[in-house]
Amino acid sequence: MTQNENTVESTGFLDSKFGKTLMIILSVILIFAGPTYIIYGLAVVLGVNLMASFIVGLSLLIVGLIMMMYLVRKKIIT
Repeated sequence: MTQNENTVESTGFLDSKFGKTLMIILSVILIFAGPTYIIYGLAVVLGVNLMASFIVGLSLLIVGLIMMMYLVRKKIIT
């Protein structure tokens, strides 16, 4: 076996520039739009219960913050 056959290339989603950019944009949208526009859209436009829309907005904020912490720890965002 040669050296080229033994090496395994990592072609994960976060290895590409597109993947990194998409993850950053998605986490920022979740952080800022989750607790503002999503709550408004659910409560006023769709008529969902206000408490349920607050819970959805808060959960989207938490998911966005977790994604941002992951990106910072993986040194994608410096």
